[in-house]
Amino acid sequence: MESVTWSHLGHPVHAVVDRPDEPDPESPALLLVHGFGASTDHWRHNIPVLARSHDVHALDLLGFGRSAKPAGLAYGGALWRDQLVAYVRQCIGRPTVIAGNSLGGFAALAAGAALKRECAGVVLLNAAGPFSDEQKPPQGWGAIARQSIGSALLSSPVLQRLLFENLRRPATIRRTLRQVYVDRTNVDEALVESIRRPSLDPGAFGVFRTVFDIPRGQPLDELFAELTAPLLLLWGIRDPWINAPGRRATFQRHAPPSTTEVVLEAGHCPHDEVPDQVNGALLDWLRRPEVSQSTGMVAGQS
Repeated sequence: MESVTWSHLGHPVHAVVDRPDEPDPESPALLLVHGFGASTDHWRHNIPVLARSHDVHALDLLGFGRSAKPAGLAYGGALWRDQLVAYVRQCIGRPTVIAGNSLGGFAALAAGAALKRECAGVVLLNAAGPFSDEQKPPQGWGAIARQSIGSALLSSPVLQRLLFENLRRPATIRRTLRQVYVDRTNVDEALVESIRRPSLDPGAFGVFRTVFDIPRGQPLDELFAELTAPLLLLWGIRDPWINAPGRRATFQRHAPPSTTEVVLEAGHCPHDEVPDQVNGALLDWLRRPEVSQSTGMVAGQS
């Protein structure tokens, strides 16, 4: 596995790349996108397995992981969508399956819709994001904060700072993860540290504050209507953050008819909690003709 640094909007972006011993240039590449507060490290149990048969890329969204956390950026879906689109075109250069968890799922879907035929497929693992008929705030850290403190109080920068200091404590990170992993085997020190370490970077608090102000972004149902690539939904059905059974029913009303679904006994992060099941389901789906035959170089690349 190789760590690389790429630049987007003049800011360094951290990515990791792994490839098969005998790469197949005709097969789609994979791009893995983490959720809020996570990083490429969250794909630790997926990349080595998926890279046996596919070129695998994972990156840290601006504001997270080892990527830059500059002040003044408009953090939100549009920024991360454009970052993923640019990475596919500049660093991969062929049709790509984009897989994302939670907030990364929203970014993956938005990027897949924007890329059109340059996207070979989209995989959503307990994706965040609103539908047109919803007025709910973002799920995840922001939802926890609102439930425990209240939206009005969170308008205070002082209280936001206190909350940030508490949430990045190892004990709090561990406790939060244990709430959203059904099987807690993989809630280990490496995972806790992978979340804590980026929170110590300059600018991390500024990014954290955006969780309360992230724009709603384009509704998921509109993105589904624009998506031309195959779609796979991988559900950790016991996810307490998003009410997974209810959210799955909403997705079923709006997702394209050809969508494939796999339901897993897991929480918010099934790729890390039950990686063997996720890897198996993803590889089975990648073998389907509508996905595996998405060949040819991206327009403008050679």
